[in-house]
Amino acid sequence: MTEPTAASRKDDHLRLAAEQQPGIRAARTAFDDVTVRHHALSGISPKQVDLGVDVGPWRFPAPFYVNGMTGGTEKARALNRTLAQAAARAGVPMASGSVGIALDDPSTVETFTVIRQENPHGIVLANIGAGRSVDDARRAVELLAADGLQLHVNAVQETVMPEGSRDFSGWLGLIEQIAAALDDDGVPLVVKEVGFGLSARTLTQLRDAGVRLVDVAGTGGTDFARIENDRRDPVEDLSYLSAAAGFGLSTPAALLDAASLPSAVRHDLTVLASGGVRHPLDVMRCLALGARAVGVAGGFLSVALEHPDDDGATLATVMESWREQLVALHALFGAPSPTEFTGVDVVVTGDTADIVRAQTPSKEQM
Repeated sequence: MTEPTAASRKDDHLRLAAEQQPGIRAARTAFDDVTVRHHALSGISPKQVDLGVDVGPWRFPAPFYVNGMTGGTEKARALNRTLAQAAARAGVPMASGSVGIALDDPSTVETFTVIRQENPHGIVLANIGAGRSVDDARRAVELLAADGLQLHVNAVQETVMPEGSRDFSGWLGLIEQIAAALDDDGVPLVVKEVGFGLSARTLTQLRDAGVRLVDVAGTGGTDFARIENDRRDPVEDLSYLSAAAGFGLSTPAALLDAASLPSAVRHDLTVLASGGVRHPLDVMRCLALGARAVGVAGGFLSVALEHPDDDGATLATVMESWREQLVALHALFGAPSPTEFTGVDVVVTGDTADIVRAQTPSKEQM
């Protein structure tokens, strides 16, 4: 079997992620276990709502952003162009896909730099994977003239990936080094999962390593374990860790786990959320469970792929609609701002409630 190149792997990821999206929209997910309780006389005027929210040193105009997706190929360049154009039109922050391929192969640089070219004044985050060095982190930020860096942890994906690295022993130490170096540089760092969830224990480790911005990025969206198995030889490797599909913490479960942290730890962290966010109602659920802002990938990916040649206009219209719907939801539930949405009444049922009830307390919580 011919060894896949890094570029072909990126196109595989993009194709297989797109194929997963219709099922995500149609299926019931863990978000449907979360109900924001309705009180008929709690509403306020939409004019009283301000969707702006502080995330680290930034002021997001609304509590959602375009999460990191792709780069490294011509198809990815075209997609990043559309995403960046839409983000610029709508004033929505955007993260790139992992720029590790561009650090290793300069011929792919333009598939990422198109983001800053098309969005010269917006908030842009570069993205690299755990296991990279301080030098790589700084190069990634410089490459995009980025306002900050996402550093993704993807041990499950690497384990299932045919060509993945399976030595994770140095990751936490490297993250600590990067956090310290970027803090010295005045560059914010966000550590995120890629769809398997960050547990309370992991959040505590990250906080102790100097990380202050985290994205729990749970299951329910693009499943990279499933993607990596779909990339395997259908005869030779069909059964390789196939049970890992669906592995991990859902986004609501991860947010509830984060809320269980000791107050001293929780106080030091700004928690973001992503993973399977289908519509503004899911954004609202994340806010109610304690997220400061919410990353969206799959839902925006589908629109961008369907309208590749309109300079991001259709996707920007979708983003504006999300903003309008969030204003309406804030007014309905009596929350003048996203940070005040954490005060609404929430009911958690189904598998998510069972998981939260059944989880074993960490040593720090006992």
